[in-house]
Amino acid sequence: MNKLALIIEDDEDLANIFAEALRGIGFEIENALDGKVARERLIHGATPFLILLDMHLPHFSGRELLLNVIKKDPRFNTSWIMITTADARLAEELRDQVDFAMIKPILFGQLRDLAARLKPKDEI
Repeated sequence: MNKLALIIEDDEDLANIFAEALRGIGFEIENALDGKVARERLIHGATPFLILLDMHLPHFSGRELLLNVIKKDPRFNTSWIMITTADARLAEELRDQVDFAMIKPILFGQLRDLAARLKPKDEI
């Protein structure tokens, strides 16, 4: 069974690049292009292995999703949480809340190689 990655990114081209990098190492992909869609998906969908979360989204910010949905739902304790942002200050502020805080631009190979090393959290 493939691992599920939920890509929450409002830049469709960037979401597609992230999806291609992860699909190439065996991930199943779901995309959410804005905070409202992402919120519904997080609340009602399957628990992803990896959540790739942009911080600047329409409707609900990535920060709101992280602190008010993801961190408050124990289902996501087993998910790897990776935030992506061009705002280094915000990344540093949230670093303790996530597994990875990545500063954009993120290279295709950088994301692929990092995600390829992830093991289920209950095996660590």
